Amino acid sequence: MASLEDPRTAVVISAASSWGTYRRVWRKLRRDPVTLAAAALLGTIVVVTLMAPIITGLLQTDPDQILRTPTGRIATLEPPGPGYILGTDDLGRDAFARLLHAGRVSLAIGFMVALISVLIGAPAGLLAGYYGGRVDDVINAFVQFVFNVPSLFVLIILSVVLRPDVTVLALIFGFFFWPGTARQVRGVVLSVRALDYIAAAEALGASDLRVIARHVLPNVVNIVLVVAGFDVAGAILGESALSFLGFGVQVPMASWGNMLSGSQDFLRRAPWLVYPPGIMIFLTVLSVVQLADGLRDAFDPRV
Repeated sequence: MASLEDPRTAVVISAASSWGTYRRVWRKLRRDPVTLAAAALLGTIVVVTLMAPIITGLLQTDPDQILRTPTGRIATLEPPGPGYILGTDDLGRDAFARLLHAGRVSLAIGFMVALISVLIGAPAGLLAGYYGGRVDDVINAFVQFVFNVPSLFVLIILSVVLRPDVTVLALIFGFFFWPGTARQVRGVVLSVRALDYIAAAEALGASDLRVIARHVLPNVVNIVLVVAGFDVAGAILGESALSFLGFGVQVPMASWGNMLSGSQDFLRRAPWLVYPPGIMIFLTVLSVVQLADGLRDAFDPRV
């Protein structure tokens, strides 16, 4: 029988404990109604925005369609009521249809930025933390370079030059977000790298790739999920800020940010144009941040 000091036993214990960790996380999440409510709210927002073409098709409206009143007049700045769930904007377009389709744009930017940040930052942090030395120095040099770039100034310049769409905006934001992910992952890997079961796996002749994939990466998943959640929220707020300044998603494509920006001149005359996109930004960011915070607490054994 293998003893507890046997390296093979240490590796088996590590694998078994990882499943126990996920069971513990699920038990903690089940006892956290706030996080579950945030997950349900975010899921509802995502599902409704994904179904925007179906919903607007059933309502026989379109985000870019110019509506007319029964008398033939263009339905500009019509208040919410029969035929106009959230009223119409200054061009006579249905605000509800635009809100749904704008959510697809804003959420797409948020999730694409999180994906780019994780795909670049997580491997960079893994390599920097595991190998250290010159690899760590080179990656940290890139991280410091990006951190020292004035992001808002560059975002405005690139937005003016490139006239960005969803993909371009996601790539720009992802470029500025990945160093934060790399730093977080590097910190976790540095602590995991010093544990006994990593030395045990190396003593058994496991390759670096196997050690990283089987024994280091599972310990990084939790921090990646948390950072990705905050990246989604940050990207949605960043796009909204750029659109408010007039440098975000360009019309006629709708996003929550440029809907909020375009309605600021009608705050007194047509407040129904201002509140819905602002409320959707608030609810989405709140649910994402709360979900990320709940996942962080669930994965933290000290909590």
